[in-house]
Amino acid sequence: MRVYPPPVTSFRRLLDAALARLARGGAEPRDDEEERIQKALLLLIAILILPISGTWAVLYLAFGAWTGYVAVLYAVVSVTSIVVFARTRDFDLLLNIQLLAILMAPTLSMIPIGGLLPTGGVGLWGILAPLGALVFRGVGAGIRWFVAWVAFFLGSGIAAILLGGGSPLPQWFSSLMLALNVTVGGTIVFTLLALFAKQREDALVGLRSAQQRAESLLLNILPGSIAERLKASPQTIADQFPAASVLFADVVDFTPRSEKLQAAEVVGMLDRLFSHFDTLADRYGLEKIKTIGDCYMVASGVPDPRPDHARVLALLALDMVQATHSSDEIGDLELELRIGLNSGPVVAGVIGRKRFLYDLWGDAVNTASRMESQGTPDRIQITRATYELIKDEFECEYRGTVPVKGKGDMETWYLIARRDERRVSGRQPRAQLPAAST
Repeated sequence: MRVYPPPVTSFRRLLDAALARLARGGAEPRDDEEERIQKALLLLIAILILPISGTWAVLYLAFGAWTGYVAVLYAVVSVTSIVVFARTRDFDLLLNIQLLAILMAPTLSMIPIGGLLPTGGVGLWGILAPLGALVFRGVGAGIRWFVAWVAFFLGSGIAAILLGGGSPLPQWFSSLMLALNVTVGGTIVFTLLALFAKQREDALVGLRSAQQRAESLLLNILPGSIAERLKASPQTIADQFPAASVLFADVVDFTPRSEKLQAAEVVGMLDRLFSHFDTLADRYGLEKIKTIGDCYMVASGVPDPRPDHARVLALLALDMVQATHSSDEIGDLELELRIGLNSGPVVAGVIGRKRFLYDLWGDAVNTASRMESQGTPDRIQITRATYELIKDEFECEYRGTVPVKGKGDMETWYLIARRDERRVSGRQPRAQLPAAST
């Protein structure tokens, strides 16, 4: 059995098709989407009213009401304005003529026939003027045109009473025209409002989509909790964290290697590498702070403090090294990492007005960077501060002292692996630092 679309869906499809065709004929290349829709909508309403005005003219003239010529005059003015618009593309002129014509023609035609009821309520068509102004020019213009319509409508009714003109129309015809004016006019009003509602729905959908894209971009730049704080209250974001851990990972000898590759290959390689690191960081609930060239920086314990900040960052570091040797992940890139970790107090905040950046500052950050730059390829170098926090769960190898710029000689360890159950039960880390020095 053939399934037919619902009437509402079919109606909307017809409207969409009509608007699309009119938009192509009435729009200019510089017009945006909203201007195209407005021009198409006004042309559609004007064209829909033309056959109605012609029918009304024939019916009124057939019964001897010379005001049928007013409907003919309206049609002539409407067609002329459309032709002028086709030549000049002056949308404001077209709109003003259409609004003025639909305001005056129906209301003024009530005067010689005796008012609203004898004419079959033809003056009700004038309400299209304030509705059109509301749709195309906003609330302020809609109110002004509504006041004008009320003045014309009431003024024409009062003038009809004062002049006392008799109606040549039989009562049954006036009743029939009243029914037709209400139903057909109501249909046009409903169509106008339906198109306006459709524009509003489309605008809301576009707004939601743009908002989602903006929020997605913001979350790609800033941590989620920081983004929420900025959206709730735009202000300076600056926080002190007494306990956090920072990791720097750098690709060994990447610069000379990249000189032999095409630009797309360099970017593609780093994209695969850092995208995989992003996935690992997300797995542990950690925040990537930034990338600097071929260096990757990630922090634990910021912006959300956590007691296991050193532990989870050590796990991430081990996974990063393992991934570069795994054929199932990014091992085919044949890259070596030099990784440095340190723990301590840091300051974190958002800087800049364009291209927001959430960054970290402090001695702990600088030391973590030195652990990487003065580390060993394919090894994870950590400071005593980090070692003291993870030594019970991870196997570490004492390296000795390393000269660090601005710090002098520092004791460092290599992070080897997480202890298994047997090691936790009794085996000490290899090359354990002598007790007297700890």
